[in-house]
Amino acid sequence: MMTEIRLSAILLLLVTLLPSYHGALAESATPAIRVSVSLSETMRALVRPDDTLFVYARAPAGPRMPLAIVRLTAADLPATVILDDSSAMMPNLKLSSFDEVVVMARISRSGDAMTRSGDLFGSSAPLRVRESPQVRVRIEEQVP
Repeated sequence: MMTEIRLSAILLLLVTLLPSYHGALAESATPAIRVSVSLSETMRALVRPDDTLFVYARAPAGPRMPLAIVRLTAADLPATVILDDSSAMMPNLKLSSFDEVVVMARISRSGDAMTRSGDLFGSSAPLRVRESPQVRVRIEEQVP
């Protein structure tokens, strides 16, 4: 009888605490964005295989600095990357600190992180970070 009471108490405790524990785990999970990047046919002739490809997320309003960034080469296209807090440029400016971001892909002939005339780019619409979204970005525009 005493064992049954203890088991009932333990079960009651688990049933009461488990949903909130699970919610806390889901809430604390680090968000990640899966980005598939492609290059339009019209831009292909303007790209060399050793050009630098930057794939990054930034806040639609606020700091212009990328919150997460991955550096590849144009030869890697088409490519799929994961942007998350491990790809943050600065430890105090993380993807997980923002509700919404825009994902961009830019090809730089100079390899410079600063956008320059002639760079090729594509971007997403704003998306919710906590939804761990998947997004496609097609590079189809050129910086004037």
